[in-house]
Amino acid sequence: MSALLKLVQTEMRLFVRDPVSFTLGLLLPAVLLIGLGAVPILREPSPDMDGVRFIDYFAPSVIVMSVAVIGLTSLPAVMAGYREQGILRRMQTTPVHPVKLLAAQLIVNLLAALVATVLVVVSGRLVFDVPLPGNPFGFAVAFVLGIGAVFALGMLVAAVAPTARAASGIATVLFMTVMFFGGVYLPRFMLPEAVARIGDYVPPGVQSLLDTWNGDAPDVVQLLVLAAVALAAGAGAARMFKWE
Repeated sequence: MSALLKLVQTEMRLFVRDPVSFTLGLLLPAVLLIGLGAVPILREPSPDMDGVRFIDYFAPSVIVMSVAVIGLTSLPAVMAGYREQGILRRMQTTPVHPVKLLAAQLIVNLLAALVATVLVVVSGRLVFDVPLPGNPFGFAVAFVLGIGAVFALGMLVAAVAPTARAASGIATVLFMTVMFFGGVYLPRFMLPEAVARIGDYVPPGVQSLLDTWNGDAPDVVQLLVLAAVALAAGAGAARMFKWE
């Protein structure tokens, strides 16, 4: 078994054993969607949303939440904690280079975000008959670019934060920003027009997810912005990342 695979298995066990990461990252988004769907009025077509049910409209925002929780809270705190505890420095003296630990963390958290998204889609479909993404390919592209941008920002935080506490503080600001523009705190149709338009380009790109969920094609400019954020933040994280 390769060293990377062993690290992935170890990091996966640590993720599952962490009640905060496991509950907030994997289960809370689906539970939130089911909880909102339990309110009868939210399952009725709304004239404010052109006859679309609130539960259908809100599903992409719950996906934003699941991606942000994992990419902007769990990942930066864990990596900064490893640096603070000297784990990365000690690994530099072993055949298992710390780059592999970084790769293992990214793999585990990407899998967790994917599982959380699947739970949201499946639970919404089975419990409340929430439609599946009408444009599956476009949704997949928007999701991949969006999650790439969020995780790159998370790694940038991990690269510059000297301690786990500092990483959590910086990541919390980013997390709240993503939640606000993603329509989690307040539905996007209730936001001022200028704020909603800014939110179109804030990772992970809730408008692209919403468009493709409804069967439309994603906006190319929005996708390009997500790709640019992923590349810029990823390059910055790789350049500034400190192992100790």
